[in-house]
Amino acid sequence: MDTDTAPSWNLLELYQTEWCPASRRVRQRMTELDVTYVARQVPVEREERVELRLRAATDSIPTLVCEGGEVLVGEDEILTYLDERFPAPDGAEAHRLKAIKARKRELEEAARCLEPATH
Repeated sequence: MDTDTAPSWNLLELYQTEWCPASRRVRQRMTELDVTYVARQVPVEREERVELRLRAATDSIPTLVCEGGEVLVGEDEILTYLDERFPAPDGAEAHRLKAIKARKRELEEAARCLEPATH
């Protein structure tokens, strides 16, 4: 296999949670850019994020640990890095539009659950 086209097994690591809106937006952008990464879940409470502090010297999410060990903290810093490093593939816009539709549907379902009972 040509070393210029061989896949890298040294993956990006995203420290995040499912409930964090910034983490969701970073995951979405990584999907749009077709970036392979490892999602590392962190505890809800900051003081319990021992692994994240040891690995990245922070307890903030989202945090991205890059292939060379560089640590990026926060949505803006991570998104800037991704957009500078990974060109958008042909399917990026389709992913974005699908995500918008899915998010709208999710919010509509949540709103229905919050509606007061009428009987």
